[in-house]
Amino acid sequence: MLRPYRVAVYGTLKRHQSNHRVLAGSRLVGECSLNSIVLYDLGPYPGAKLERSQGVLIEVYEVDGPTFARLDALEGYDAASPAMGLYDRKLLDTPLGRAWVYIYNHAVSKGGEIRVGGWPQ
Repeated sequence: MLRPYRVAVYGTLKRHQSNHRVLAGSRLVGECSLNSIVLYDLGPYPGAKLERSQGVLIEVYEVDGPTFARLDALEGYDAASPAMGLYDRKLLDTPLGRAWVYIYNHAVSKGGEIRVGGWPQ
């Protein structure tokens, strides 16, 4: 049995979004809001930053090791140099337990902030 990882998703990996197929076969733990991130609308996808919010909607999944590796590849996570990839990942507390959250590494425009609710708006 491969160890399950908990991952919180907020954008194209959510149900009914373009990259949800990457989570095929993974168990949905539940939906909740996370107050420790703010989303920035980057056009085709959002990026999260570690900032206080009024509650960003997330879905939490349990994934196996191969799925976790596919998520890292999709998100441009560089394990050797996390600050250099498109996204880093952080283990954050959620109302459904601790989960990995992909955090956008680059500058964002303050115009596209989502501090409450979800993406897409």
